[in-house]
Amino acid sequence: MRIRAALFAFCLPLTAQAQEPLSAIGWLGEGRPSTLPGPVLLEPPVADQALRPEIEVSPLEELAPALGLVPPDITGLPVDLWHGSDAAQLARLIAEAPVQNSPAMQALFYTLLLTEKRPPLGAPEAEAEALLLAQIDRLIELGATDPALALTELAGPTRSQALFRRWFDATLLTGEENDSCAALRAQPYLSPGYAATIFCTLRAGDWQTAALTLEAAHALEVLPGLQLDLLDRFISPEIFEGAPPLPAPQDPDPLTFRLYEAIGERLPSTGLPRAFANADLRDLAGWKAQIEAAERLTRIGALNPNKLLGLYTERDPAASGGVWERVAAVQRFDTALATGSDAAVSKTLAPVWAQIRSAGLEVPFAHLFAERLATHALNGAPAVLAWRIRLLSPQYEAAARQPPDDSTQHQFLAALAQGDPARTAPPDDRARAITEGFAPGAQPPQELIAALEAGKLGEVILRSIALYDSGARGNPADLTAALATLRRIGLEDTARRAALQLMLIGRG
Repeated sequence: MRIRAALFAFCLPLTAQAQEPLSAIGWLGEGRPSTLPGPVLLEPPVADQALRPEIEVSPLEELAPALGLVPPDITGLPVDLWHGSDAAQLARLIAEAPVQNSPAMQALFYTLLLTEKRPPLGAPEAEAEALLLAQIDRLIELGATDPALALTELAGPTRSQALFRRWFDATLLTGEENDSCAALRAQPYLSPGYAATIFCTLRAGDWQTAALTLEAAHALEVLPGLQLDLLDRFISPEIFEGAPPLPAPQDPDPLTFRLYEAIGERLPSTGLPRAFANADLRDLAGWKAQIEAAERLTRIGALNPNKLLGLYTERDPAASGGVWERVAAVQRFDTALATGSDAAVSKTLAPVWAQIRSAGLEVPFAHLFAERLATHALNGAPAVLAWRIRLLSPQYEAAARQPPDDSTQHQFLAALAQGDPARTAPPDDRARAITEGFAPGAQPPQELIAALEAGKLGEVILRSIALYDSGARGNPADLTAALATLRRIGLEDTARRAALQLMLIGRG
């Protein structure tokens, strides 16, 4: 089965020059020796009779295969990071992890969900699958449908009805339902319900079977009235030409959403769960809808910022106000960077930053433009703003070597970016809590230390994310504890980025 687009491409090393196989026992490949070796242990026998002793046999537990989209040598996380944790507890922590307001925590959370890992040691198969489903569900809830789709395909989407249902929903949202419908036609028992069966049957060109199945659904009343009406129009559109539009559903599932699209009554994704925004990334949606969907997904870290930049710069703004002001500002700034004019960059930087801040896209913007900003010699307020933007990017440590002035706040930010905030005075209480988290003797909470000692690395990361959210919302003790824990487990870069984001934009 095809694994989607791959997040990374890997090359295996060339096989070494062929060699003769080595025998496990030196003399085995040389023929039987004339004199066999004698006993190894020079001890008297301990058995007092010739009866065969009773032997207890217990099967060795086989390690479950690691499952994920990114190998450990890329993520830096071990395959056994769930070791020792309870699968149900992990599923709850994954479902509740508060990452909506934190780009740094979003990146860490996605890494945790997508890295190759085994289920907890000894977890029954049902619990292991429930943990996998929790990860797929959270990816979809965050809008990361492509990784969710790839993870489901890697796990084997037809091995259970639960996995197939998630695969089917994800393909509907990304417009790739041909694969899931083909699998459903081959294995009808996987069907999530009558509506899915009818939809896939008609897509396969079997109108008669789809119509008969729909008649049965009407007779048995196994589907809601609105979905029956949708399927009627989907199967026989010519009968309903000129009919008034159907009422918009309050909480559509992906199939209902696609059926509305199929009958020409496309639903806007704006008021729907974030996963539906992926449907607006397709060319079927208008340019404004695509931009708004891309902003929504980029804000949560579910879409590469380059996709958003491509949409921003695709064509001239169609109107003014709202999202069009942001599009125009980005285009003017991008053009200024392309001209190489310091004056043009200085003039356009503050307006575009105001637009980007209003959309909550500061960190993606920094990732897109920080490197190019660094090549321009700016002065005054634009220089300060450019420096602060660079601190939100992967080049934060290089920017920290050249603070724009010697103010207390900027000196603290520079020290923080270099991992040593204690060398300057903290400008406020939040900075003081951050400094304590970076202190050499800072320790995680005792319960997290115990969890680490028990090998529960993944669980500790999830609990650190929750601690950090609490700290970002005003609990300084939790902020200190979260940073100390992240640094203790080797996530220094995440700790610095999260602290810098919290200081610079008020979101960690």
